[in-house]
Amino acid sequence: MTGAAEGQSELPAYATAPRPKRVKRIRLALLVSSFAACLCVTLMGAVCLGLLQLAFGIMGFDGLAVGEGGFLGGVEMALQLSMLNFFLFFITVPSAALALGLSVGRMPHRGITARLPYLRWGAIWGGLLVGATTCVFGLFGVAGAAAGALVAGGVVGGLAGVLCGFLMHVIIAPARQLTDVDLSVF
Repeated sequence: MTGAAEGQSELPAYATAPRPKRVKRIRLALLVSSFAACLCVTLMGAVCLGLLQLAFGIMGFDGLAVGEGGFLGGVEMALQLSMLNFFLFFITVPSAALALGLSVGRMPHRGITARLPYLRWGAIWGGLLVGATTCVFGLFGVAGAAAGALVAGGVVGGLAGVLCGFLMHVIIAPARQLTDVDLSVF
């Protein structure tokens, strides 16, 4: 009976022992990361859409209409939606803050100090948020368009999520906060 309890209390290799100490700067990191995610998705959507249109021009295509062309039409639509992400900041920033706060924002309280879990979970939640949103709009077209929108939105959101996870780790600095010892007497 005690063997099972001891096995459950083991921490992963990337975590330190959780401490009851208050972790600072989580709200600041959530705010900055959410705004960075919104801006990053917009910029990546604009750059990737420009590169896609350039590739279409070089190959002699006229371009695709939204909802047409199957997979590539979905990719183009996802990039267009990503490019317009900044105009809906009043929806995207709070949703990104909520997703990051409930996943990556809890990591310092659990004693996780390594950078890789922050990057991984930021990418997962970014890919889920942007990919699912673009896939819903891709469902208005054919099934191939929804798949293209899901893939392209997931890639854009995943890359933005990696940036968010990095910013969260840098701003919070969990290793320094959780391992510093306060030696002050008064």
